[in-house]
Amino acid sequence: MPSRDKPEKRNVFISFAHEDVQQVNLLRGQAKNEDSHIEFNDWSLSEPFDSEKAEYVKAGIRERINRSSVTLVYVSENTPASKWVDWEVRESVRLGKGVVAVYSGSVPPDLPQALKELGVSPIPWTQAGLAKAIEDASSKGTPR
Repeated sequence: MPSRDKPEKRNVFISFAHEDVQQVNLLRGQAKNEDSHIEFNDWSLSEPFDSEKAEYVKAGIRERINRSSVTLVYVSENTPASKWVDWEVRESVRLGKGVVAVYSGSVPPDLPQALKELGVSPIPWTQAGLAKAIEDASSKGTPR
């Protein structure tokens, strides 16, 4: 049972451009810190699938998204060019998952087309804000 201070631990798929793996690893680390407001089980890929076959890769990612209640999109200047991030966002919505977009820094970067079309506004990377956004998106199952 979750405490009043911390929401229930959620299963989260993190969608990101491969070039941003170091920043995403910081996010993963924050979720493991017991003093953090961010609580989730990470179902994203730590390493890319070892295959050049798009359908095989999609099937593996789809399985991970299906196990999650929320897809968290780490948005950077690299994200709009990632065909995988765009597909993962669209697939997440198709599967009825909540979507949250987060960025670091003071100004949000340009968004991938799928986030623009869905009207998902990115939030700044803060522990409390991210924890709330994940909880909200998980319980509502709608993009945030």
